[in-house]
Amino acid sequence: MEIRLDGKRALVTGAGKGIGREIVKVLTECGAHVVAVSRTQADLDSLKAETGCSTILADITSAEEAKRCAEAAGDIDLLVNNAGIALLAPFLEVTVQDFDETIAVNLRAALIIGQVVAKGMIARGKGGAIVNVSSQAGVAAVQDHTAYCASKAGLDHLTRVMALELGPHQIRVNSVNPTVILTPMGEKTWGAPEKGGPMLAKIPMGRFGYPIHVAQAVAYLLSDQSDMINGIIMPIDGGFLVG
Repeated sequence: MEIRLDGKRALVTGAGKGIGREIVKVLTECGAHVVAVSRTQADLDSLKAETGCSTILADITSAEEAKRCAEAAGDIDLLVNNAGIALLAPFLEVTVQDFDETIAVNLRAALIIGQVVAKGMIARGKGGAIVNVSSQAGVAAVQDHTAYCASKAGLDHLTRVMALELGPHQIRVNSVNPTVILTPMGEKTWGAPEKGGPMLAKIPMGRFGYPIHVAQAVAYLLSDQSDMINGIIMPIDGGFLVG
């Protein structure tokens, strides 16, 4: 089975680094034209040189910027809400500012961008597909991840409601929920043995993931090969959640 997305226009947020960058590369290889969103111009420039994607510079921490970038993207067939931040602190030390910023990027932006894109899909009457990049932390609590866990749990349930309400318009909405992925951010958080070791011990396969594992799953969920898959929360966790 070969995944092809020829003739499709895909919007990917958080595209400059890590998982988002790998998603752009994989979707491009599958034939899609990608519109990449990042808040770092240098990342967008190098990504455009590498893949030929279109780019939009935006900081979607702002609700206005989130809406602007979605509108600037034009007609979109495939949406990947990938942008995310992790501001870590014990529950008793989480600040309101860090909590609000995490919710704004990880959850609210997916709502705003999803609304703009879905309205366009409905107007064109051809359906579409949306994938929200969530996390294992949306299902299982993680120490010092209060704001992050709350945002990803909210994203999972937003995914379900979107699937329920957009399904009649032939718009499928799913989420992928990775375990620790060895991006620069993942290495920073989990690279130390005292931090990563206990988490690694809970994964039956005994290893963390890489961006390609997430990108391949996203491409499948966006493709016609998953035409009857709607509203799922797909673990990409080496079996972490079976324990």
